Amino acid sequence: MNENKNHAAITRPLIGNFARNEWSIVGGPCTVIKFLAGQIIKALSPKYKCAYADSSHSDDITQLPGRLADNAYLEYTDQINYSQLNYNEPLTVFKQRELFNNADLVLVNGNHQQAKAQVVIVDLNKRASLQKRVQELTNVQLFLLADNTDDLFDFIKEYITNWQEIPVMRLNDDVPAIVSFFESKLKDTKPVLNGLVLAGGKSERMGVDKGAINWHGKEQRYFMADMLTSYCNEVYISCRDEAQLSQIDTAYQTLTDTFTGLGPFGAILTAFRHQPDSAWLVVACDLPLVDKQILDSLTNNRNTAYMATAFKSNYNDFPEPLITIYETKSYLTLLQFLRQGYSCPRKALINNEINLLPTPANDALANVNTPEDKERIRQYFTIKNNAS
Repeated sequence: MNENKNHAAITRPLIGNFARNEWSIVGGPCTVIKFLAGQIIKALSPKYKCAYADSSHSDDITQLPGRLADNAYLEYTDQINYSQLNYNEPLTVFKQRELFNNADLVLVNGNHQQAKAQVVIVDLNKRASLQKRVQELTNVQLFLLADNTDDLFDFIKEYITNWQEIPVMRLNDDVPAIVSFFESKLKDTKPVLNGLVLAGGKSERMGVDKGAINWHGKEQRYFMADMLTSYCNEVYISCRDEAQLSQIDTAYQTLTDTFTGLGPFGAILTAFRHQPDSAWLVVACDLPLVDKQILDSLTNNRNTAYMATAFKSNYNDFPEPLITIYETKSYLTLLQFLRQGYSCPRKALINNEINLLPTPANDALANVNTPEDKERIRQYFTIKNNAS
């Protein structure tokens, strides 16, 4: 792939040819690789979204299926229990990443395609084939010994200097351990959770900055940021522009919108642009009833297999987008919605598979957008404080 150096210094997600977590399985017959991949995927699919990538083994030119034979660029078929897309052109690595965006784990037949990490099958019958592609072994993380061998090949030990630090298992006898290896890798690479307090609104209906309202002994934007520190690696207050930035205490980290004019949607994209390999716990500053119990519920039920984890709204069955954990796979999804002219985070959540939690009790997700809302919440806190 040719690199054009004339581009902005944007932080790129740590993804490979397909996804963040991808392994090629190389060194065995294709039938063995496919069977092993099937075992791993079957075991892990209840908890993770798993995918498999391969190429046709035959060198023969096969007949194009369906309308592709009539020179169609794309054919889509909505099958009864799955969807099928046939392309009439090569897929670039960029398109592959789009298609595999939601996958937590991608296994690749390394006899045909490469991935950023490798699992090497050591099989005497495939010794010569493996030796030819030894330079593709750039990040070996597991060796699997076939029944016909008890040790690594000499050329592997010569090429991979840290071979003694890499785990070795039996291909046919240690399948549960192999599955556990991949599961532990997925747990180890679980994206860290950052916090984002949405405080960049213009507060036109309220008449005063909602983030500056004091509900709990300090301005709400600071109260929420402080509360998020118990759940997040880093916490940022999102603001609209430099003028608003100057009003925020320098003791707090801030993110100024780089996707301007898009409201909360732009703030979330700005956060992902800043750290695309982190998940983001996003909370609006106009939710004064959100407390530790609500955040406990959200974070304890976080499921990284989904695009996001969100509560059901107080008012309908739709997700509440402004107190939500957005996983790393959300970044591309949100950009794709923006490309189609949509800047509503709720629409993105509604039209994707998410982990939707029940609505919290006691109107905990009540928004404060108007002076009337403000007075109602003031009365709520007065009654609560008097009762205690």
